[in-house]
This record gives sequence, structure tokens and C-alpha cells, in this order.
Amino acid sequence: MTRIATPATMADAPLAAQPLLETVRKQLGSVPNLFRVVSNSPAALEGYLGLSAALGKGALPAATRERVALAVAEINGCGYCLSAHGYLAKNVAKLDEAEIRANREGHSNDPMADAAVKFAAQVTKMRGHVSDDDLRSLRLAGYDDAQIVEIVLHVALNTWTNYINTVAQTVIDFPSAKALAA
Repeated sequence: MTRIATPATMADAPLAAQPLLETVRKQLGSVPNLFRVVSNSPAALEGYLGLSAALGKGALPAATRERVALAVAEINGCGYCLSAHGYLAKNVAKLDEAEIRANREGHSNDPMADAAVKFAAQVTKMRGHVSDDDLRSLRLAGYDDAQIVEIVLHVALNTWTNYINTVAQTVIDFPSAKALAA
């Protein structure tokens, strides 16, 4: 059971959040529970949607963004985000099961994406205290400063959703991700 209210319908959400939830519904075809939980604070929902939209216009491909989200969710232990991004990685980014597993393990089978996922995992684990070698590896793989900033911001935004869902114990409304074998 969730520990933060999840409005059952858009009409149950705060009035200021309702148009934002309607935008989500139009974009996704439904309103996943994450957005419903966050709608308790219309300001937080507006901020999340605005930052997500801005990052969607960035230099990182959608598949790389999903790869990063999977790595971060695995490290942070967020079952909701693992399930949501596992679904999106498979059905939207068209990543195969081997790639999704690799991403959850903190790497990628694609050489360019591998550098980004490894760096994102390191940023998450080290809470931003990465080494010069971490940055050098990313740059050698072809990433520029703008892309590095975006990777860090994706880590931060995904960590935020991981924390929201973990604190709230948001009910998973995607096919549930299976735990990786120990």
C-alpha cells in the first residue's frame, strides 16, 4: 500500500495539477501512478514535467536515456522505476532483453552507450564524486561537455523519481521487473 496518497482520478488531484495530468494522459495514453503521486504537489509535478521535457530535447538519444534510467534504478533499488523503464526500454526504445539486463548491471552492449551507462552508474554510486579518469573515459568515448551535463542531470532526475517511488511505495502499474540473480 502506498504511503503517499495516489489520486484515483485526475479529478481527485489538486486543481492546479489537473491540466498537467491531462497533458501526461495525452502524451502517454494514461497517467501512471508516479505522476499521480507527484501531483500531490502541483509545483513538483510542473518541475518534473518541465525538466523531463527539456532533457528530451537534449543531445542524448532516447535509448541512452532509458539505459541510464535502468542503471540508476537498479543501483537505487527502485522497483517501480525498474518496471517502468524496463517497459519503456523494450517497447519504446526497442532495446532487447540482453541490453536491458546489461544496463541494469551498469554497462551496455553498445560501445558508445557503454561509456554513458558506466559513467551514470559511477555518478550514482559515488554521489557525484567521480574521478578524472571517469570523465576522461567518457570524453574518449566521444561525449562532450553538454552531454556530460545531461547525463548527470538524468542521474539526478532518475534518482529523484527513485526516491519518490521508494518513499511513497508507489504501486507498480507496469509489468513488474524481475530481480536480477544475485
